[in-house]
Amino acid sequence: MRRVAEGVDNCVVLLREIREQGYTGGYTILKDFVRPLRHRAASRTTTVRYETEPGEQAQVDFGSFSYRTPDGKLRQVWGFVMVLSWSRAIYVEFVPRATTEQFIRCHLNAFAKFGGIPKKCLYDNTKLVVLSRDSGGAPVWNRQFLDFALRLGIEVQLCRPYRAQTKGRVESGIKYVKHNFWPTARFSDLDDLNRQAWAWIDTVADVRVHGTTFERPIDRLEVERTSLTPLPDTERLRPFLRERATVGRDGYVRWNRAWYGLPWPWKSGQKIEVEANGDLVFLWSGDELLAVHPKATKAGQRLTHPRQWSGMPQTTERRPIEPTAVQLPAVEVERRSLALYDLVTEVTSNDRSRTGPSSS
Repeated sequence: MRRVAEGVDNCVVLLREIREQGYTGGYTILKDFVRPLRHRAASRTTTVRYETEPGEQAQVDFGSFSYRTPDGKLRQVWGFVMVLSWSRAIYVEFVPRATTEQFIRCHLNAFAKFGGIPKKCLYDNTKLVVLSRDSGGAPVWNRQFLDFALRLGIEVQLCRPYRAQTKGRVESGIKYVKHNFWPTARFSDLDDLNRQAWAWIDTVADVRVHGTTFERPIDRLEVERTSLTPLPDTERLRPFLRERATVGRDGYVRWNRAWYGLPWPWKSGQKIEVEANGDLVFLWSGDELLAVHPKATKAGQRLTHPRQWSGMPQTTERRPIEPTAVQLPAVEVERRSLALYDLVTEVTSNDRSRTGPSSS
C-alpha cells in the first residue's frame, strides 16, 4: 500500500518489486488488491487508430520527470522518448535541459540504437521544432532543428494544435516510462540513470509482448530495420554533435556542471562549441580545435589547460587562484605535459585535413 500511496499503481512494476521481496502470489490477485486503491479517472474517449508501414514514421516527445535528492530537494530531468510507429521499439534518454542541441543529439542516439532513420518524425508543437505559427496558421520553424531534419532527409510532421492524441504511440511511451521504469529508478547521476534506462529497454520494454501488435517490439524491429535509411557518416553529423558554450572571465567553459580550460589567448564572452566523444571533451571554434580534455568524472570538477595563462598580459585579466587539492579533486590533465596536447591537436588536425570539412 505504501508504493500505491506514492503513486505507483502499475501492477507489473509492483509485482516485479514484491517478488524480489519474496512474494509468491500471482498477478491477478495483486491486480484485484490494487484496483480499489487506484485514483484514476474513469472517463475515456474514443480515437481511431492510424497504422503505418515499416520505416514510415517515428513519434517523438519530451517529458519532465521529477525526483527528490537525498537531502529532500525536488529536482527535474527531461526524458526524450522516440517510438517507431510500426514496431513500437522505444528509445529513452534523460538530459538535464530541453535544448535544441540536446534534442538533436537524442535523435541521433535513437537512430543509432534503431539502426537507421525513418522517413517521417511526428511532433507536437514544441518550440524545439516550431517556434510559432503565422497569421495563416503556417508553422514558423526552429531553423536549427529544421536544418538538421533536412540534412538527414526527415519529413517533419506536426500534430494538430491541442491534439496530442495524434501521436498516441509516443504519448503512451511517455506514460509507460513514467509508470514502468521511473518508479524503480535509483541513480547517482544522469549517466547512471541512462544506463538503467537502456538496460530496461533491452530487458523489459522491447522484449514484452505489446498490447496492440501482440508481438515483441524487438522482433518487429528486426523487420523494420530493413526499411530505415542508414545514418550518414560521422563527419557529416559532426556539426550536430556539439553544444554551444560561453568562455568565462577566467578562461573556463562550463559544460555539464564541470569547467574546461582554454589556452591563451581566449576572450571572455566568446562563443565556442563543446563536443563530447567517449571519454574526451573537445572545444571548438568553427573548424578550429582549441583544446582537448578528459571528460570530468564529477560535478564541479575544473580541468585547467597547461597553456591557459601562458603569455597572458598581467593587466588584461586577473589570473584566478587555482583550487587546492582540498577544494577540488586533483585533475590528471593539469599535470600532463604540453607535448601530449600538441600531439592530440596534431593528430586531430591531420585527420581533418584528410577528410576535409564536414559537408552539408
